[in-house]
Amino acid sequence: MEHVKCLIVGSGPAGYTAAIYAGRANLNPVEYAGIQPGGQLTQTTEVENFPGYPNGVDGNQMMLDLREQAERFGVDIRDGEIVKADLSKRPFLLTADDGKTIEADTLIIATGASAKYLGLSDEKKYAGQGVSACATCDGFFYRKKTVAVVGGGDTACEEASYLAGLAKHVYLIVRKPFLRASEVMQKRVLENEKITVLFEHNATGLYGENGVEGVHLVKRKGEADEEKYDMPIDGFFLAIGHKPNSDVFRPYVECDEVGYIKTVGATPKTNIPGVFAAGDVADPIYRQAICAAASGCKAAIEAERFLKE
Repeated sequence: MEHVKCLIVGSGPAGYTAAIYAGRANLNPVEYAGIQPGGQLTQTTEVENFPGYPNGVDGNQMMLDLREQAERFGVDIRDGEIVKADLSKRPFLLTADDGKTIEADTLIIATGASAKYLGLSDEKKYAGQGVSACATCDGFFYRKKTVAVVGGGDTACEEASYLAGLAKHVYLIVRKPFLRASEVMQKRVLENEKITVLFEHNATGLYGENGVEGVHLVKRKGEADEEKYDMPIDGFFLAIGHKPNSDVFRPYVECDEVGYIKTVGATPKTNIPGVFAAGDVADPIYRQAICAAASGCKAAIEAERFLKE
């Protein structure tokens, strides 16, 4: 059995930043990169809103830079994921997908959240070429262009409103005959002349030669007056929610009804002393790389303090 002072699970901006700080603090951290090393940013093309990159940076390159920086401070970064955890006693007991068992004095959970998709093959085909699950991240690339947002809840309305400030026009694709969003958000969307709500519509596919050029739509699917048509768009945004990757830890760590890990106030502390959460797995509101990196920093500092105490 291996024993470590600090185990970091996840390798997005939160995990790598936690690793950098923990490495500099001589905690000799071990980090498991997970099934998607680098996290959600590896699914996008250019990142323009992270400080320090005046000309933008490729998402994959940015994550490689962070990984290299962490390795410079002696962080043991491993491929693979943690598939089992026992946080009922200290040291914590965790099992990797290769069967390796690790005892950890402190644990930083930075496993992120996965955007929910419709399940269309075209979503993968056009990933980074017109398909996005983050308007705040990618909306800038669609200035004065036409985009579509899928969803009918608060998140979808927020994304549509944000994009309306950048794009030429926004179509909100809603499969139900009503919006599930709060009254305030509904009012904001319905009164915005740059947003058209397409009620009782389903997106069934996308088309385009060198990226998204349009969406295949079905109006009133399955009804007698069902209508199929294509609509030209430049960008396709998914806003049907995110799933925090917290399942392995949920028997022990307190989460909200969706699965986001609850933290104490503005700290990364969880309900279990010595266990900290950073990044999107504990952030249902902002979901930005810079916020994740900041929380990773806080988690490492708290882990160091916990070990000293």
